[in-house]
This record gives sequence, C-alpha cells and structure tokens, in this order.
Amino acid sequence: MVDLCTDSELGYLQSRTRFAPGAKLRLDEAYRLAHLPLIVPDHPDVIRSRPDGAYRMGRHDRIFSLVLPVPPDALERSAAYRELEADLRRAPFAHKIAWDLLAKRRARLHATICGSLSKQIPYRVSDEERAAFRRMGPLHVELRGLFSGNINIGRLYLRVYPECRDGENLLRQAQRIIGRPETNLYLVGLFNFVDHLGGAEAEVLQDLIQRWWDRSILTLDVSALWLLSASDDLVLDAMVEEVIPLA
Repeated sequence: MVDLCTDSELGYLQSRTRFAPGAKLRLDEAYRLAHLPLIVPDHPDVIRSRPDGAYRMGRHDRIFSLVLPVPPDALERSAAYRELEADLRRAPFAHKIAWDLLAKRRARLHATICGSLSKQIPYRVSDEERAAFRRMGPLHVELRGLFSGNINIGRLYLRVYPECRDGENLLRQAQRIIGRPETNLYLVGLFNFVDHLGGAEAEVLQDLIQRWWDRSILTLDVSALWLLSASDDLVLDAMVEEVIPLA
C-alpha cells in the first residue's frame, strides 16, 4: 500500500479560487498576460506585454524546468477523466473553454516540479543529481480534480498527490536534489477559458470543483522526469530536452 500526501500536507486548499456568491469570475492579470494572448490574441482584455518586456503577447525567453510527465493515453483511458470532460462540455460555460488546446498540448502534459531552472541557456543536470534521482527510484502519484487557483484565474487543473515515503513528500525530495525551494503545489494544466464567466456560470464551476475535489482521476507510477523547455506558459512550443530516469 502506497501512502500519498494529504491535503493537510499540500497547498491546494489554501490556494483555491475564492468564489463570491453571485459574482462573475474575472480572468486575472497573470492569465491575461501569459495565457489569453496565446488563445484569443484580439480579446480586449489581453495584456500585450509587461513593462520589463518579460512577456510579449504571451511569449518569453525559453525557460528550462524539471517536470513530472503525464502520459496522455493513460489520462484519456481514465473513465473518471472522460466523465469530468463530459461534465465540462455540458456546462453552461462550455463555449468559453478553448477545447482546441487539448490536442495542441496533448504530448506535453505535465506538472512542474522545479520551474525556471535556467533561461535561454539549457540547464545541465549534473552526474551527482542524476545519481540521486536514480537512488530515489520510481514514485507513485495520484491525479485528482478539478482545481482553479488564486493565480492564473482562467485555467483549470488536475492536482498531483505525490507519494509520501518514510514520511517524506518525494516531490520535495526531487526539489532538494536540484537545489531548488521546496513547494507544496503540483498542478497539471488542462482547460483554459477564452473569456470571463458570468455569475451563473461561475456558480456552476464552483459546484463542479466541489463535486470533483476528492475524485481520483488517474494513478501513475512515474519512472522518469523530464527537463522541459518552452517559450510560453502553455508549452505550445515545448521540447523535452532530457529524460531523467528514476531507477
């Protein structure tokens, strides 16, 4: 029996979207800067760039990150995932979801473990880091849904619940191996909105999130991590630079 980290050990409850009764769900600034320009570039609320020039119509310098890959075939075979997608397609806001993105991002589904390891210059995994990952070995995770956060409001995710081995969150161990800050949020981005939601639409979304919160979507035995590079936050042009075995 594999032990998984619980909500009390992770940051999902604290980082949820706070829905106000009857209020609209507004796409936030982060989403309108990094996501919306890639989906609906002519939307009136697109933020075209930041003063520092880090984002230009949703694109930025190529960034290298350590991620946990999610195999699309396994996800699509999941009866729970198919049911979740069907619920979203029946929702009154279904026409505001960028459904075409699912196919475009299919081969790059992942949860970020260590973001922004390097910019422009590829990050090099050292021999010592590689050996430490092999010693860690494969890990078990469970994906649950549905999740909307308090940043990048406009994107819907699945939540990753990592294996807790000998009382330790293995994704935190992976972060320590790379020498990066330990976090407690690991999200698989799936669905993106093309517009703000009205009050009635937001209420339906809140109900869906509550109904799906404890539902298991997929369990995975992860035998390798990816070093992924991309020049946009939707990883539309992403490349798997290196596969890092966990064995």
